[in-house]
Amino acid sequence: MTKVIPDDFHDEDLEEVKDKWYKRPSLFILGVFMALLIVLMVVPYYGVALDPNPVNIPSLQEVVSVIPNGNDGGNETIGEGNIYQYLELVDSNDVVVKQVADRIASSACESGQRVCHAKALFFFVRDEFDYVGDPLAFEYVKSARLSLHSKGGDCDDASILLASLLGAVGIRTRFVFVPGHVYVQAKIPEALSRYQDDGWVNLDGTCSFCDFGEIALPYARAEKRFVG
Repeated sequence: MTKVIPDDFHDEDLEEVKDKWYKRPSLFILGVFMALLIVLMVVPYYGVALDPNPVNIPSLQEVVSVIPNGNDGGNETIGEGNIYQYLELVDSNDVVVKQVADRIASSACESGQRVCHAKALFFFVRDEFDYVGDPLAFEYVKSARLSLHSKGGDCDDASILLASLLGAVGIRTRFVFVPGHVYVQAKIPEALSRYQDDGWVNLDGTCSFCDFGEIALPYARAEKRFVG
């Protein structure tokens, strides 16, 4: 079939038609590229905002300047079954505890990021606090300030230290007692669901292989008592 070209159709018109068809795919491709660019910029931003990670967490040596010399803060000998006495040793208003908590949170996180603050304080205790056992005769439990000064202790000491530091930046905590062990849970409902159970996030300061929100499997399956 022969195509009929109008008499008034000129070469200039043909070039205009070609320009339109060449430009349309280019505009479409440009639009797709811009949309992908926006997605690549927005998704990481919201990912960081929802699950921020701390950077440059200071070491115990770096925060030791705010810890006074001497055995300030005292300790308690806690008898078997007196788990509520642990609450008496949590002191988030202690000036040393507050200074240490603020220094860690502000060095490792942007302002107001509670999830990041919790991560930074947990990683600080997990990585900087050395595990040292108690005397055989009794349960020796230290205050947070004394633990910072001694730089070590057992699960009781690490839990009291972590609970005190978290409380100093406004994060509610409670102790979880299982046979032969104690760890902390922090109330952080804004944390991602994979970290929490009904808003509570597991934090075991003496579990060197546990990440934020994780707990060793034997303790996860054990019977629990909550205090706090």
